[in-house]
Amino acid sequence: MLRRLYFLFPDEPHAQRVVDKLLGLDIPERRIHSIARGVELETLPQSTQRQKNDTAYYLEWFFWRANLAVFVLALIASVIALVAGEFIWIMVSLAVMAVTFIAGEQFVVHVPDVHLAEFADALSHGEILLMIDVPSSRVAEIESFVHHRYPEAAVGGVGWSMDAFGI
Repeated sequence: MLRRLYFLFPDEPHAQRVVDKLLGLDIPERRIHSIARGVELETLPQSTQRQKNDTAYYLEWFFWRANLAVFVLALIASVIALVAGEFIWIMVSLAVMAVTFIAGEQFVVHVPDVHLAEFADALSHGEILLMIDVPSSRVAEIESFVHHRYPEAAVGGVGWSMDAFGI
């Protein structure tokens, strides 16, 4: 899983200068995406329809709700097993509850969470959102590079991305 860095730029020439430098830092063009509303982007790498629709948000939403549903079902099953005196089913349901709790905790603590909805106002004012997918080991390097060399860039945070699904 890659980390997605979000940067806002006032216009296309500013964003293009950063893209040109990032290509020189061994960031492939397929890992750079741009989104703008009301502005035609001519030279910047375009984002896919899944990225524009923020499919990652919907995946997170679905899996989080599914995790909660499994936990609640296991809780109900443990109460029924407790009333029925079925020790094995109590242990199975407690194990399922523990797994869903740990999975949810790991997701909340270790997966960064930034979504396109957070940039809606800036995009509606004609700013350009540049999304850069990098390995987690390069996040600090790229953030520092953009922040220190391009003061017009507003750092928008870090999210996650998966090449396999095009999101």
